[in-house]
Amino acid sequence: MQNPTPAPTDPEISALIADYLHLEGPLLPILHAIQATFGHIPQTAVPLIAGALNVTNAEVHGVVSFYHDFREVPAGRHVVKICRAEACQAMGGTALADGALAKLGVAWHGTTPNGNVTIEPVYCLGLCACAPAAMIDGKVVGRLDAARMSKLLTEAGA
Repeated sequence: MQNPTPAPTDPEISALIADYLHLEGPLLPILHAIQATFGHIPQTAVPLIAGALNVTNAEVHGVVSFYHDFREVPAGRHVVKICRAEACQAMGGTALADGALAKLGVAWHGTTPNGNVTIEPVYCLGLCACAPAAMIDGKVVGRLDAARMSKLLTEAGA
């Protein structure tokens, strides 16, 4: 099991928020900065952001939950995104995804108990001609099959 990182403090979060208040429409830049710094958007950040921007907690939470790239919990050391778009599904992407989820023993957005791998669906990586495709730690990989996906997951520590 990975060692949990210390929770960010309110002053740390507030300092990040303050850096973006001069912008017009600062919510998304604030959320990106918080996630880049802490690896996720901690629940404690929501009321701080809402207060600084004079919006409701629900409005901030709505933006966080709408955009799939924002996380409410830290990700594993490696993030695997499997394409779920039609082209990849037509080329065996559903079976590939089912096999990866089974190997990891988690559901979508889950992280392995050892903290090594988080798996997420993504709805097009732009590699349709090389389907099925996935992205591992920002690197796109095409023409995947069960054996190659299993090898990649094993290399990531699954």
